[in-house]
Amino acid sequence: MIPINRIYTKNDIEIWKNSQIHEDILKFITDTQEAIDGKTNGTDCEISNTVEKLLKVLDHVSEAIERHPVVYEKDVSRFGKIEFKDFYKDVEKNSENWLSEISNESLDEISAYFNESWGNYSRIDYGSGHELNFICFLYCLKQLGLISAQDYPAVILKVFTKYIFIMRQLQKIYWLEPAGSHGVWGLDDYHFLPFLYGASQLSSHPHLKPKSIHNSELVEMFADQYMYFECINFINNIKTVNNGNNEKLSLRWHSPMLDDISTAKNWTKVKEGMVKMYNVEVLNKLPIIQHFKFGELIKCPDEIPEHEESEIDEVGHGHDHLNTWGDCCGIKIPSAIAASESLKRSGKNQIPFD
Repeated sequence: MIPINRIYTKNDIEIWKNSQIHEDILKFITDTQEAIDGKTNGTDCEISNTVEKLLKVLDHVSEAIERHPVVYEKDVSRFGKIEFKDFYKDVEKNSENWLSEISNESLDEISAYFNESWGNYSRIDYGSGHELNFICFLYCLKQLGLISAQDYPAVILKVFTKYIFIMRQLQKIYWLEPAGSHGVWGLDDYHFLPFLYGASQLSSHPHLKPKSIHNSELVEMFADQYMYFECINFINNIKTVNNGNNEKLSLRWHSPMLDDISTAKNWTKVKEGMVKMYNVEVLNKLPIIQHFKFGELIKCPDEIPEHEESEIDEVGHGHDHLNTWGDCCGIKIPSAIAASESLKRSGKNQIPFD
């Protein structure tokens, strides 16, 4: 079954919040989070046959990027690069063939979640909803019995981190725009889960504390080992600001939520808070879940009705854009990466927060 959209209204989202499938997906996220508690990205893990094949599939995605380089012009827009569409079509065309090496069962469904993981073809953007699709792709493999709890450390530390690495490439190469007007609520313009998983990695660290993110040397030193620090390092390298005295301003200026979180007593508090926040701001957010699709492996709750076409507007959903900015389909926002890269090409060393 090819997954389809089913959630359109506030009533739909309320049913979804209290459904078993919502609980199951959240449990998969918390179970995989617990599986990497105290582990670094370099921790030795048992690499099963499925995990090995997943890593090869991600290699195919990397090769697709190489097949579609961006042609940079002298006067460039700071919005997404059109070559992303060629990359996306390439993945869409070949994904079923790549994934058939893992399973021929429910191929239409798992490839749909996989394809949605790389961003939006039309808008050339990316956000936490696309990231959710990758986790649900992995959840589908669990449902098919292809990965088990024993695989969880490798699934996150090897597969998920490789996915994030590729997404960073896509963001930098194709200047993907943040999906939604404010990125992911002040954490990162694009991602949420690396913070959720990264806090678990650090939860038992004897020396690194939440406030350690303000030490740029520590952040850079540990960025390869801890997802949370990779995210901070990425932000530090993109959203650098100058206060006029040749001094770089802190996270407080361009990432106030991360600054607030850094005052937590320990990483366990951050870890628990990230799960609560993810549930509210991603899994229970209508502007995100209205774009999420349901099939057989991830079934739509029975109580949610099938809506008539007349209930769905011209952009594919039934909600109203009551706010000024538009949480999902509103105005296009140039990425900070685009601002950073375009200024670098112009010969300016200081990269402002855009």
